[in-house]
Amino acid sequence: MQDLIMERYRLARERLTGIREQPETGPVWEEFFRKEAEFLCEAVWILPEDEKEPLPEKTLEEWQRHNERLYGSLKGENYFFSYASPAYASEKLGEYGPLFSFLAAELLGCAGFAAERNYQDVTILLELFIQVHYDFSQEEVPSPPQLKSTLVSYTEDYCRQFLEARIKATLDPGEDFALRILMDSDLEDLRYLYSFGEYISENELETARFLNTLPQEEIDLMAQILSDGFRQGFLNAGKNIRKKKTANLRYTLGFERIARQVVRNLEEMGLKTVLYRRALHSAERTSKGSTGYIGGTFNPQFEYDHRQDEALYLTQDFVAEKLRILHSAYESMKEQARVHAGPLVMETFGEKPFRPVSCPSALTLDTEQQALDVRLMNESAQITNRYIPGDERSFAVIAWPVPEIGENYREIFRAVKQINTLDISRYRKIQQKIIDTLDSCEWVQVLGRDGNDTDLIIHLHELKHPKGQTNFENCLADVNIPLGEVFTSPVLAGTGGVLHVSGVYLNGLFFRDLRLVFDCGQVIDYSCANFPTEEENRRYIEDNILFHHAKIPMGEFAIGTNTTAYAAARRFGIEDRLPILIAEKMGPHFALGDTCYSWEEDVPVYNPDGKEMIARENEISALRKEDLSMAYYNCHTDITLPYDELDTICVIDDEGEMTPILAGGRFVLKGTEELNRPFTAGQ
Repeated sequence: MQDLIMERYRLARERLTGIREQPETGPVWEEFFRKEAEFLCEAVWILPEDEKEPLPEKTLEEWQRHNERLYGSLKGENYFFSYASPAYASEKLGEYGPLFSFLAAELLGCAGFAAERNYQDVTILLELFIQVHYDFSQEEVPSPPQLKSTLVSYTEDYCRQFLEARIKATLDPGEDFALRILMDSDLEDLRYLYSFGEYISENELETARFLNTLPQEEIDLMAQILSDGFRQGFLNAGKNIRKKKTANLRYTLGFERIARQVVRNLEEMGLKTVLYRRALHSAERTSKGSTGYIGGTFNPQFEYDHRQDEALYLTQDFVAEKLRILHSAYESMKEQARVHAGPLVMETFGEKPFRPVSCPSALTLDTEQQALDVRLMNESAQITNRYIPGDERSFAVIAWPVPEIGENYREIFRAVKQINTLDISRYRKIQQKIIDTLDSCEWVQVLGRDGNDTDLIIHLHELKHPKGQTNFENCLADVNIPLGEVFTSPVLAGTGGVLHVSGVYLNGLFFRDLRLVFDCGQVIDYSCANFPTEEENRRYIEDNILFHHAKIPMGEFAIGTNTTAYAAARRFGIEDRLPILIAEKMGPHFALGDTCYSWEEDVPVYNPDGKEMIARENEISALRKEDLSMAYYNCHTDITLPYDELDTICVIDDEGEMTPILAGGRFVLKGTEELNRPFTAGQ
């Protein structure tokens, strides 16, 4: 089998060189085929024609030039003159444009597969390109529907192969391409970064250089925060980590010194690390993206333009087949799935804020496809949960800044390290005082100020046994780092009003003047001011917050207490650069979608004071007992109302009397005043 693949690869590579030198198509298509052939030739530059040959030895400068030749045409303004841009492709090729842009995006995966010496997937992509070139070198070129048919057939023909390989990579520690680079490389020699086959920006290079200057004890501490949080997640939920044998590490390249130590920490827990790449084939992804280790982002507009490329082929038959393949793949890996413990995630932040440009030429899901996408996400999650049960796994997530955050990067990094290691015992006591007050009533009012129109009433669950029950979890940096919030799943009936935020980044996208109207705990109306027309703004929210659901509930209400993070953000002027992981701790926040306990509502959760947190579900997640397909949305988007836009948070008793927890954006409840110190520190 491998001999056949190698023969196909050599033939394809020879043909590719010919296309680069002489496309032999009409003038309309020539530029596309020459540029893509140049990219593909560069992508396979490191891949020997004999699989037994070692990869070439290159200097750091040679690797950097290779990286630039691969991705330079997609960086910055260059992107808008590349065929990966649907707008440019459509300008040059008319109605063929979105199809050729899809092809250009799909071919980008060749660089990663070449680095892995994955001759099979490289050959598949080369042959797809050669087939389309052949069709357009004929006297009568294919019509747009015929070209679409070729691309759809490619996706359908290889979907099983792609997905089975993907599931195997997510569960099998024997798939160790990246792990061997991480554990065996000389991290002082930055050439190792290019071995992954990802785009390497200055962020990844400078992060690695910076971490190489830190003493090992600092690296150990940062790794320990994450691995201890992961272990604590099992302990707090009463889950048995000793049953598990593997865990997944997800991170951005450049953080290898920390990642390597996390792997060693997991080994001490008896867990092998699974390290897999973000999905490269469109068929492996969903409209919400994909997970895995990643390099830099060469252009966020590219990611935005291609976020719904599945629109090309998403049909009822495709969804049914993909679900069958996922089930079959998990079934073949059921033993590995059963002992998988979950992910440890190191997020990054600090990149220049991205505000997407609307691209009418980009592939987008129509109404029917949106419903199919919702079904696919829902049923895929059910399959995953069947083989890796939510009540038996956990996770941990932490975030670190990258150099692009500004000239104070090193100082900001130290501040974030402090934020991630705040005194748990001190916050436990303060947050318990807030919880005790919240538990005294069933209603909470949240009001904005100074132009913020937020006016919300939150309905809390009834505590039938107050001495042993609570509505709020005391969040203390176990799975969700840093510490600094108390949160609940509201009762949907009775929860309503307006949530308004002047500006917020959600899932990497900026929303200006975001306004959500709730009734019975669900969003019934929405608007923002990103684009000129109401239609564009509503579509933006539907695609990136509602994820094509007709309605979506408030899955979480929380009060953030990490004023240290808030003060640091204001001091460095990086409020718009923070990830939601930190930002959600900097004021009250509201999550749209599932509760924090989705798929594990029946697992008891206890606060440090011994009380059981009983608000683990709402009226929608309770439907899991009757119809699992109705219970989950498979999204959880946190929206924070910052302290400077917040007027009051008050609890309301049965007589209508109000007790403020915050007033004027400051903590006023007795015993919480200490949280206000960071607001005035240094003034």
